[in-house]
Amino acid sequence: MVQTSFNKVVPIATTAADLAYDRLFVIAPETRTLHRLEAILPAVKDLGRRHKGYGVAAEHYAPVGAALLWMLENGLGTGFTPDVKAAWTEAYSALAGVMTAA
Repeated sequence: MVQTSFNKVVPIATTAADLAYDRLFVIAPETRTLHRLEAILPAVKDLGRRHKGYGVAAEHYAPVGAALLWMLENGLGTGFTPDVKAAWTEAYSALAGVMTAA
């Protein structure tokens, strides 16, 4: 059911994301600061520990990152500039590094 319903969200992904974040900032305004890496490190470390419990190994992070970049390249088209790619690569690498270290 989750996968089937998620497939219905894909065509409106941008609108869905906007709705979700707008609602999040209404019910939890303190989450607006999550763009600061140091503010989210405890949650990222916890996420890494949970993923290890799910059987995720360090070697899984590289293909996930590659899939993320592929999705962004195909989804953003010409908007996926070299600078955008570099920014996403750096962000994912930083988060994956924290998660694997945890």
